[in-house]
Amino acid sequence: MDKFRPMATLKKYTTFGEHLRALREDAGQTLKEVAGNISIDISLLAKIERNERQPTKQLIKAVSGYFRVDEKELQNEFLSDQIAYKILDEEADLTILKVAEKKVSYLKTLRNG
Repeated sequence: MDKFRPMATLKKYTTFGEHLRALREDAGQTLKEVAGNISIDISLLAKIERNERQPTKQLIKAVSGYFRVDEKELQNEFLSDQIAYKILDEEADLTILKVAEKKVSYLKTLRNG
C-alpha cells in the first residue's frame, strides 16, 4: 500500500493555500485542529490558506507528514506559485519559462563541475 494519500481528488491547478485548505476540509478538521497538530499559529495558517502568507520549508514538511501527502508535490506546488506570481508581477511573457529551463540546466552543469 502506498504511504501517501492520492492527490487526484484535488483540483489540478491550485495554489498552495487552496491545496492546504482542501486537505484540511477533506479531513473534516478545523483551522484550530490542524494548527495545533502542526505547531503553527491559527491566524498564520488561515493567512497561508488565503495566500496572504507563504509557507516555510518546515511547514511544508509538517503538512506533508500530517496529511500523508507527498512532500515533493507540495513543494512543487509552492514553488510553482512563486514562479507564477513573479511572472504576473513582472508582466513577463511565458517564453521566460523556456529560458529559465535552459538556464537551470546550465547552472546544474556549473554546480556539478
